[in-house]
Amino acid sequence: MSITSESEWTGMQRVSEVVATTLKAMREYAKPGMTTKQLDDYGRKLFEVSGAVSAPTLTYGFPGWTCISLNGEIAHGIPTRDRVMEVGDLVNIDVSAMLDGYWADNGGSFVLGRDIRGLQPLVNASRDILWKAIHQIRGGVRIADIGRLIETEAKKRGYTVIKNLTGHGVGRSLHEEPGEIANYYDRFNKGRFKKNQVVAIETFISNRSTLALTTKDGWTLIGNKGGFATQHEHTIVVTDGSPAILTQKNEIWN
Repeated sequence: MSITSESEWTGMQRVSEVVATTLKAMREYAKPGMTTKQLDDYGRKLFEVSGAVSAPTLTYGFPGWTCISLNGEIAHGIPTRDRVMEVGDLVNIDVSAMLDGYWADNGGSFVLGRDIRGLQPLVNASRDILWKAIHQIRGGVRIADIGRLIETEAKKRGYTVIKNLTGHGVGRSLHEEPGEIANYYDRFNKGRFKKNQVVAIETFISNRSTLALTTKDGWTLIGNKGGFATQHEHTIVVTDGSPAILTQKNEIWN
């Protein structure tokens, strides 16, 4: 969507604050020995207090309030009672919701407890590249050029990008135009960011894979070459200058 009124601005701010603070609280609540279902139930309670509804559940019938992916899973991990988080796990939480007709999306990866697998540099890369990409976005910038930046920065660090998972427009539904804000340079994408446009920008950085494949459960995504992948995501409003980062309160850059 493009924000054209004060009421739209207020609506996007409210839902964005809900998903941002929910992500932050879930990250802080996560502990070794906890199941991903317990963590998701905590997110559900936070949604219920705010009056928000899970976006993936509402849109796709996803079997969870949030997506929680562990280790070799890239995205769309289903929260279950038999997935126990352990010290050193790479955890990704993706939180998106609808509130009063407005939708927002954000996510982040982190190492749970001690970094016994040496994955913190991969987490840092995803987080830092997102910061750099977002701060290059303004009205008129080519979408493909942001993809080029993300891929170039990942390669500098010795990593790859997941090419079939992308950022997207958001606001009046979970996925809107522009439909594909890729993590690589897509020379066929001639689109440009527009002032007042609401978009979810996300990085998918891997230490091995380049594509996400769907597992037998029909939801969970893993890498085509294995390894690990990290994701960080903010919902922003494009301006003529620095973008307005609506999900800033998730504190993924802290």
